[in-house]
Amino acid sequence: MTTPLDSKKLRGFGVAGLLVAALTLTACTAPAEESTPDDSDILISQEACDRNKAAGTITYISGYGYSASAGQLDVFLADELGYFDALCLDVEINASGANGQQLVSSGQAEFTALGSASDVMLAAANSKNLTAVATYGNTPPFSIFANEKIKSLKDLEGGSLGYFINLTPIASAMLDAADVDVSKVELIKMTNYDPTVVTRGQVDAIVGYASNQPENLRAQGLPFSEFFPSDVGVEGTYNVMEVNSEFLAANREVAADFMRASLHALQFCLDSSDECLDMIAQLAEDNGQGSAFPREQLERTWNVESQWVRDSNSGLPGAQTAADWEAEYELVTKFGNVDSLPPIADMMDQTLVADLYADGELIWPGN
Repeated sequence: MTTPLDSKKLRGFGVAGLLVAALTLTACTAPAEESTPDDSDILISQEACDRNKAAGTITYISGYGYSASAGQLDVFLADELGYFDALCLDVEINASGANGQQLVSSGQAEFTALGSASDVMLAAANSKNLTAVATYGNTPPFSIFANEKIKSLKDLEGGSLGYFINLTPIASAMLDAADVDVSKVELIKMTNYDPTVVTRGQVDAIVGYASNQPENLRAQGLPFSEFFPSDVGVEGTYNVMEVNSEFLAANREVAADFMRASLHALQFCLDSSDECLDMIAQLAEDNGQGSAFPREQLERTWNVESQWVRDSNSGLPGAQTAADWEAEYELVTKFGNVDSLPPIADMMDQTLVADLYADGELIWPGN
């Protein structure tokens, strides 16, 4: 079972509203001054420590604040539990909801997490310098939740379907597989994240995150219908960690240790979910986002998403192969409105995380 090292204070950053997508690093509050880790807390060789220190500050962008999601939750906890310090990594976390892809691609940050391989593929069609190093599950995170009068996706014809940012290739594939004539469905770009707009009949259905809005409705005891990609044979992925490609090429062992520390924290959260959730809820509160990420919401989210991690094809959190992305690649090619996509192998590193495991266990602390 994973155990924490001495905790340290998380570096503070500026606060933004839920799902804000256009902030820059300069909008963040400067990180609080921290003491240098005691040598007794360092768990790797002096040579490896010097190498990791030489890489300088590694900036991670959390695009969705303090959400209890793999690829996000674990980075916060790796920092809080001292795992980054143990590997001589200087990590700063931007939790303000900034545009992670843009900042990582441009070299203003090193790591960020996205919701699925679809997001990575759509980004790769329009930007360079991004490499996916971890995929946390093989369950598409989206669902379509609807007013209880909607008994099948086909019932959306003549009705309305809301979406956030874009419809998503997964949702388009679901509608296609259910033989829905989308021309007969009113598509509405949503700005209101209150899921009760569905139960109150203001919109018939919404493409949402299965661990978020539908779980909110369940917690309130409200009746609704929900349709999952698996119901219609649509396959996909859950959460992907991306790194700046140039940083990865120049600092491969450092990037591996960043992932090693975060995956060590992920295992802690899988093994000790109550303690993990208490810690992330307190971090959100301490950094001004407690109202956006209350403890009960974090628990609902992690109850769902931790199972997606456990159900991954490899059984090794974060490990990925090109085969894991193939079904989604076909969906993005068909429904992503892109002219062309790079080959899967050009968008991901299939060995960085896989090589951190031996005999089914994460190698900790490494060299």
